[in-house]
Amino acid sequence: CATYLFSEYIGIPRYITGPSMLPTFSASPELIIEETLSAHRYPPRIARGDLIIYRAVYNPTKDVCKRVIGLPGDVICVDPDKALNGAERGEGVEHVIVPKNHVWVTGDNMSNSRDSREFGPIPMGLVQGRVWARVCC
Repeated sequence: CATYLFSEYIGIPRYITGPSMLPTFSASPELIIEETLSAHRYPPRIARGDLIIYRAVYNPTKDVCKRVIGLPGDVICVDPDKALNGAERGEGVEHVIVPKNHVWVTGDNMSNSRDSREFGPIPMGLVQGRVWARVCC
């Protein structure tokens, strides 16, 4: 009963791990509380700067945590001359308009993050929730 009430009204505890969100989160596992976003209960309230949990585009069995930097209608400037995960990309700046029902996300450790710079905008249907709290040890 307590677990149900906690997850229904507060959030879902989950561990996140990996270097893509350094220095916000360490590379070792950290416990966070995820606020579940449900369109049928209320419209999702995602803002620029929010940390979200979403289903990975490259692996549907994996959830990842990234920061939202673009909302529908925003124009994102992507500099392909900068190395992404060690790989050089093309020349010049690319402008991407975030489509309706999508968000643009990046890791805080941009040199070690698989994010919208690689996959493009993330459909809102893949968003599981928003990071609500970090639980200290």
